[in-house]
Amino acid sequence: MNSGVKKLRTTFTFIIFLLVTTSVFSSEKNITYMQILQKPNDLELNLKYAQQQGKMGNFKQTISTLERLNMLYPDNTEIKLYLLSVLVQVDSPEKANVIIDEMKLRKDLSTEDLDTLKEIEEELKDREPGLWTFAADISAGSVFTNNVNSVSKTRKKNESDSVVGFNSAKHDRTLSGGIGLTATRPVGEESSLLINLAHTLSEQYAETDDDYQSYGVTLGLDTTFLGQSVSPYIIANKSDYQTDADSFSFMYGAGSFFSIGERNSISYGYSFADAKGNHNSTDTTADETNSITHSFTLGHDFIVNQLITTSIGLGYSDADAKVDAGNDYETYDGSLNINFAFPWAYISVGNALSFNDYKKADSSVNSSIIRSDVTHTFDIMATKAIGDFFPAIDPNRSLFVNVSYEKMKSEANIMNYDYISDSFSLSFSRSFNLSN
Repeated sequence: MNSGVKKLRTTFTFIIFLLVTTSVFSSEKNITYMQILQKPNDLELNLKYAQQQGKMGNFKQTISTLERLNMLYPDNTEIKLYLLSVLVQVDSPEKANVIIDEMKLRKDLSTEDLDTLKEIEEELKDREPGLWTFAADISAGSVFTNNVNSVSKTRKKNESDSVVGFNSAKHDRTLSGGIGLTATRPVGEESSLLINLAHTLSEQYAETDDDYQSYGVTLGLDTTFLGQSVSPYIIANKSDYQTDADSFSFMYGAGSFFSIGERNSISYGYSFADAKGNHNSTDTTADETNSITHSFTLGHDFIVNQLITTSIGLGYSDADAKVDAGNDYETYDGSLNINFAFPWAYISVGNALSFNDYKKADSSVNSSIIRSDVTHTFDIMATKAIGDFFPAIDPNRSLFVNVSYEKMKSEANIMNYDYISDSFSLSFSRSFNLSN
């Protein structure tokens, strides 16, 4: 076994240790947004969700939840006081003063409630600036693929206008792990700033040329504009490959989300990406794939009932290579996901089509045919809390195991890109708060 695989296995073991130990010592049961959508009027559930989101720094979600509960339960003093404390924390004096003035008109407040209200007023006048909130994400997993090198179905390929033999399809296992750190803080009344640092590793047993480490930085803002949730972002990422040329990408864009009634929501977004490859001794043509890409997305989510939700996605991207026009292409994407929130597991079934149309023939493959292909991907994933099987290890059901299967089928007008592959994966994931 090579040293890279040994190193990753050590890292993998360490990540698993963190996943387990942070679950054992956590005392809070996670509540998902899906549960809130299913039970929007459940007072206890929504209050717990608001509390969790506040601890993670997602004050926008906390405020939205509490404001909705305040409308549903206008006589509940505890909700109003809780909402006031959050508004003070995120520096939203205007909203806070409206609620304070409203409460002063009530005659049913206890002496204790009046004292609390007075304390909040004093805090509103002289308060400390909002603090940063920190959270971490850890994941580790393994993937088995039966055609990791994407060998064509005919075991042949075009090369410089000739037909030559292709290698046999390789079965391979990949170990991967990732650690991310996210810092958030409120900005104004309804916005929050996000900074994320991420590191991932990937090691394959056979195709070691594809082994890599990546480092990413994300700066984002979650805010509201014209009644919609808007999230502009900037992402910088660097990938260090074991033998292939390293790469760097810079991306910026924005996504938006808004609801239509209680069951429907619409999302859309745009991104611009600038990708560059760095030469090394084994890959001196890396700059041929340097490119800029414009991408557009449109999505629709629908809540069928408490058990089933659906997601439809459409996408378009235009990539222009800076050196070799043979790498210029347009992509049209479409996807459908059906999600099942069973009591025993969360199941997601997806089906996607991707159409790629290249703009110029690649002379290194076939100078007379412009590449065009369509990729069909089917996947199914099951997610389950470890605590459902081993309560002693994960008493709060915060450590998750994910099992998935993916089948990818590519059909193209050039035999090189006609292939089928199957992948099976097993992974573990855990998110936890570092601010407490």
